[in-house]
Amino acid sequence: MLTLYDNADSGNAYKVRLILALLDIPYKRVEVDSVHGETRTPAFLRRNPNGKVPAVELADGTHLWESNALLWYFAEGTAFLPDSRMEHAELLQWMFFEQYSHETKVGVLRAWARHGPITDEQRRQIPTLEKEGYRALGVMEAHLDQRDFFVAGVPTIADLALYAYTHVSHQGGFDLSDYPAIRGWLDRIAALPGYVAITDA
Repeated sequence: MLTLYDNADSGNAYKVRLILALLDIPYKRVEVDSVHGETRTPAFLRRNPNGKVPAVELADGTHLWESNALLWYFAEGTAFLPDSRMEHAELLQWMFFEQYSHETKVGVLRAWARHGPITDEQRRQIPTLEKEGYRALGVMEAHLDQRDFFVAGVPTIADLALYAYTHVSHQGGFDLSDYPAIRGWLDRIAALPGYVAITDA
């Protein structure tokens, strides 16, 4: 059985819990207190030298890490990873967008709000991160305006990658009232068979 090194509050770790639940893949879960340094211990760094959750230990002892790489690994051969070359490129396009333009704003502000106190330097950065976070949400809203999902008209790992921090964006101060397409998409993801909430860890 595989082991997931997880943190219940981490959106990146939640992505992996979500794909495992949707695919009904059994696993052993190990909670790691990433807020208080457990990901920086020698034992954890042997599992993920980058010192972050999530990390997975496969049955043969192999370790994998980085949330979106793990989404790709578990989705291989399933409907969450469409087959065509163009769809693969589109999936990667949105997954890179999530990690560079979305999570670094929406996810960061959520983390600061939940695991403060917020420093003076962080406080100075908040207006810029809010502006860029709303810009990323605007890109998503425009794309979803005529679509149910991000790629191929079906739920894929691109959706799971973006869902993780978007659905809890209010915890970082983001208001989705003016984003009806995103709100409808969030509801569609939450209605998927096997769905688990971030609070179900």
